[in-house]
Amino acid sequence: MSAHETVISPPVPTNPFGWIRNETFDVTLIMGVAGLSLISGWLICLYPELFPRILFMDLWFLGYHHVVATFTRLTFDMDSYREHKFLVVWVPIILVAVLVPLVYLLGSWILATGYLYWQWYHYMRQSFGISRVYQRKAGLHSARDNYLEEAVIYSVPVWGILYRSFQNPGTFLGLPLKVIPVPPELVKAVGILTIIILGVWLGTKLLAFTQQRLAVAHTLYQTSHILVFWTAYILIPDLNVGWLVMNIWHNAQYVLFVWMYNNHRFKKGVDPAHWFLSTISQTQNKFLYFGVCIFIAGLVYKMIDLFLVYFKAPVLPFAVLVYQTINFHHYIVDGVVWKIRKKPIQQTLGLTAPV
Repeated sequence: MSAHETVISPPVPTNPFGWIRNETFDVTLIMGVAGLSLISGWLICLYPELFPRILFMDLWFLGYHHVVATFTRLTFDMDSYREHKFLVVWVPIILVAVLVPLVYLLGSWILATGYLYWQWYHYMRQSFGISRVYQRKAGLHSARDNYLEEAVIYSVPVWGILYRSFQNPGTFLGLPLKVIPVPPELVKAVGILTIIILGVWLGTKLLAFTQQRLAVAHTLYQTSHILVFWTAYILIPDLNVGWLVMNIWHNAQYVLFVWMYNNHRFKKGVDPAHWFLSTISQTQNKFLYFGVCIFIAGLVYKMIDLFLVYFKAPVLPFAVLVYQTINFHHYIVDGVVWKIRKKPIQQTLGLTAPV
């Protein structure tokens, strides 16, 4: 092969479809979850009165559940708890020790601002990790396979957060918001660069398709990533509605991925050393698994609500502090326990090559 052909020819996937579980599950994870979030967002744009109802369903069936799903890696058996005791016990204490003085000194805007930028980064990084799993499942391992795909993963979200910062809506989820000042020229320049990157990426995918080299699942996932971030951060004018689109996508994606991970982890059957988690993670018990997680999530968050009412705290600032502490803790934990480059995770997901 000539040097010219090496540059223009798409890489050859060793596993062209590259499903991480099977076609039904992956189509649900990719297209079903993206469709749910996008349809929800556009429905709210057409009928703004639906926002609180859709937000309620997102929080109680996906958002709280997705936080509990994290704890299936931390506390559902003693081995996991002992391994992650610092994350479970001490990180929340440290977060409270940091956040309370910050809110007292600076005001509640620090929570809204911190949440805006941290959740953006967290959502982008989760999507990057899932994209890499699909990439490895397709057998795309060389360094040159990664550059353009990573540019696609990062360019649209970066453009989006720059645009939201330039937009400076003033409030976010009912709290005052301060943003990083961004000039319109920078938003425009990054937007043009992003369009160029997407154009090149689309060209390589079309060429790969004509040459029967297309990594199907990975391409579908990248497409869903582009559509969701573009819609949530660029196309939808209201920051809160755009956030809800991202939140539904992220939560549902996380819930399904963690179930799949636990299901793969205990694919040989019930493990006496991890009896509870391994039992509910069996394929035939999938509805029990989701039911248990939703029940635990509902119980925990209802207790938090009752706690806030019982102590008659200044409801909005205190509630936001409590919930944002939980969110930030979740972000830190995820950044530690879901490193795809860790060998146990690669083995569980069936990734034979280093990520």
